Amino acid sequence: MMNLKEYMLICMAEECDEVGQRCMKALRFSTTEIEPGHVMTNAERIIGELHDLIAVATLLAREGILPDEIMPSEATIQAKAARIEKFMAISRDQGIIA
Repeated sequence: MMNLKEYMLICMAEECDEVGQRCMKALRFSTTEIEPGHVMTNAERIIGELHDLIAVATLLAREGILPDEIMPSEATIQAKAARIEKFMAISRDQGIIA
């Protein structure tokens, strides 16, 4: 039998998967495409999935399972941007991206 922590972490993992799935759809069909039977673009649906992920992370923080620092600081964002640029340079050197 699962406890609350295990259950909520599974919920978070599922939300991570849903963000990834929506990103793949946007790569395949564009960020502006609206899937038949839906009203939001792929970009809007990515944001919706990110909101769901942040909501679960917030609930985990409220339960004391995760720290309260859900949203990254500007310094954390800049550090991540630098790491992305570093690895993009390697991909450019390998001819993977333009």
